[in-house]
Order: sequence, then structure tokens, then C-alpha cells
Amino acid sequence: MTSIDCLTLEVADPTAAERFYTDAFGLGKQVRLRASEEPTSGFRGFTVSLVVSQPSIVDGFFGAALAAGATELKPAKKSLWGYGGVVQAPDGTIWQLASSSKKDTGPDSRHIDEIVVLLGVSDMAATKRFYVDRGLKVAKSFGSKYVEFDGSSSPIKLSLYGRRGLAKVAGVPPEGSGSHRLTIGGGTETFTDPDGFLWAPEAA
Repeated sequence: MTSIDCLTLEVADPTAAERFYTDAFGLGKQVRLRASEEPTSGFRGFTVSLVVSQPSIVDGFFGAALAAGATELKPAKKSLWGYGGVVQAPDGTIWQLASSSKKDTGPDSRHIDEIVVLLGVSDMAATKRFYVDRGLKVAKSFGSKYVEFDGSSSPIKLSLYGRRGLAKVAGVPPEGSGSHRLTIGGGTETFTDPDGFLWAPEAA
């Protein structure tokens, strides 16, 4: 297991979800959809980040997402680390739209540089060790707060965040229960990580 090929979001209405993701982000094969009625409530324990090169692209995706039916969780604005905002799709998935740049160098290109799935974990050391044992290499690590794995060969990068910290970043309460409504597609075997996130060779 050295890369993530795609994410499958489990949604109540795949047709409506596909329309949203096409209109909002123009996402293709990296994000797939599957019908599911699995019970879920509150924070699902993960977010997905679209990392772009400048604020105008963040604003473009942010506006398109709201127009397509998303809910604003945090407005797009400057911060210490750059520029970004957070929205929640109609299916419940939380999306961070972010750029490390605070200034525009050109018009909105709607180009996504990176897709990152951030998993909220309860025991950072144990979960970090779990993934390292499965072949992932740590690129950045900040104690019990944040771990980023090397995703240079992967369409989607993986990062770990403390669950409460990730909920705060997302702008939602940390409480939640039931299904994550997510399957991570990568590797050659099906397994579940320490926080209940499901991996499968083909997440379609």
C-alpha cells in the first residue's frame, strides 16, 4: 500500500451528488460515488482538501460549491498560513479549499494542484505506526497533532489530524457516530484502520 487511487463517497442520492461535484469542483475519476443508507450523524471524522495555487481559484471553487448547494462552514479568507475556506457538500462531506498563497498572480484557472484526505484520529502514534507498517512514508510530522505522508506517487495524499483538531479546522463540533461514508481506494488488500476507515483495492 503506497498510494491512494481514489475516494468513494457513500451518498443517499448518487445522481444528485454527481451533479454537485461536477458543477462545484469538476472532479473526475479521483472521487467516486456509491449509494448508501448507512446510519451516520455529526462529524464523520474526515475532510477532503482541494489545494490550489492562489486565492482567486479558492474563491472560484467556493462560489461554485455554494451555487451548487453546498453549505458554508467557514468563509474564504486570509490566515496565517495562506487563504482558504470550508464548505459542506449536500451529501455531508466536508471540503477544505485552500492555497498557501495570499496573493493572486493570474485569473481563476479552476486547476487543482492536490487532493488531500485528512483523517481525524484518536491516537496519533498508533495510527501513524499502522500506516508506516503498511508502506507509507512520513513526509511531515508534528507530534500528536498532524502527520503528512509522502504522496508524490499518488493522485490523492493522506494526512492524519487529531479528531478534535480537525473538527475545529472544519468548523464543526467533533461529536459524531455511525458510518464514515467513505472508502479509500488503494493498495492490494481490504482493511480497516484503527479509527474505522475502510480501505479497498478498488473503491468503486
